[in-house]
Amino acid sequence: MIRVLHADDHAIVRAGVRALLLTEPEIELVASVSNGVEAVAQTLALHPDVIIMDLQMPQKSGLEAIDEIRQEIPDARILVVTSFAEDERVFSAIKAGAQGYLLKDSTPEELLQAIRDVHEGRPSLHPTIASKVIQELHRPTALQPTSDPLTSRELEILKCVAQGLTNQAIAEQLVVSERTVRTHVSNILSKLHLANRTQAALYALREGIAQLD
Repeated sequence: MIRVLHADDHAIVRAGVRALLLTEPEIELVASVSNGVEAVAQTLALHPDVIIMDLQMPQKSGLEAIDEIRQEIPDARILVVTSFAEDERVFSAIKAGAQGYLLKDSTPEELLQAIRDVHEGRPSLHPTIASKVIQELHRPTALQPTSDPLTSRELEILKCVAQGLTNQAIAEQLVVSERTVRTHVSNILSKLHLANRTQAALYALREGIAQLD
């Protein structure tokens, strides 16, 4: 069962998502809230598996809520679903810790798949957002090398992460335990000062460690 919390200030959107999730026996909507303050409070109280977060909400914005949630629950899995596709909002949300970013013109099937992807630790981006990410990847970068270089095994696992593989799939491919993979992923994020697997995947693509194909 995937336990989902949904935060959006529009009642009609919340009602639509509720109706959609009721059709999926493996997904449970544990809370539906209308502002960022409630989103943070209910997340800390309920610890949902996936948080669907709008960006523009009263009392506390989605970005502020994501930031607060990540401070308290570093491994929180957050899917942004919003009307805004501006570069500043997109990259701010990813930097804050969102693993997925969908626009509200996405289909119900795309939303359900994004929930499953984020729950499994895979990045999920709307095509428009993916295009922005690709453009960003091709910009010149001034990233400085990490002072604690990745080991050959960490580079191997980072490449798998960039390919969208789950920890279980990586473990099976490399013939190691899933716990070992989790430890390596944690070390990678720590060394590179990244918040989540989505940022790690973008880093791997930008630095040429993995390819878009």
